[in-house]
Amino acid sequence: MGISTENLTKIYEVGDNKIIAVDGVDLQIGSGDFVSVMGSSGSGKSTLLHLLGGLDKPTAGKVFIGDIDIATLNDRALSKIRCERIGFVFQKFNLINEMTVKENIVAPVLISHRKPNEEHIGEICDILGITDRLDHTPLQLSGGQQQRVAIARALANDPEIILCDEPTGNLDKRNSAEVVELLVRVHEKFNKTIVIVTHDIEVGKVAKKMFMMEDGKIKLV
Repeated sequence: MGISTENLTKIYEVGDNKIIAVDGVDLQIGSGDFVSVMGSSGSGKSTLLHLLGGLDKPTAGKVFIGDIDIATLNDRALSKIRCERIGFVFQKFNLINEMTVKENIVAPVLISHRKPNEEHIGEICDILGITDRLDHTPLQLSGGQQQRVAIARALANDPEIILCDEPTGNLDKRNSAEVVELLVRVHEKFNKTIVIVTHDIEVGKVAKKMFMMEDGKIKLV
């Protein structure tokens, strides 16, 4: 499933000042594309990702997931789209420490009132190398292992789109390289539409299509 935007704009008001985080972005991401959006801190790239995933509402413009403009949806419909069609991977993992790895992975499936596909989840865990960690808790894992769990959780509902916000930002160089390699394998195996937002050029270069963002505007590299 593809993603597209038309004149996408996000403006934040801070006191009497207006900050244009995303400035009239027109973007086309085809179904099955592997895309990176690079830029420095404050360039607007994370805000853009949040708009693409329906985590934030645009000030103006449109965001299409397939042929659905998610900017027009009510909270219930938007939540359904996020739960069923989009998987998220964040910099800080966002795992629940009181739950096991397996429970963290299947949580999005249970929230959507569906039965986990054990065969699909088992395949994901094998690819990500965490099958022997399913009974552990996140606190018993390294940072790289925790991000593998977060990727598995994003894939558990078998969504068409995976959005990654600085997925290597909390990892050292070796673990960063491993996580990026795993995302490439996930893309090749499952043909997901993947968008990675990163400040790291080396991470961004693994994508098939690269964009650079600066001052809320975007251009193809």
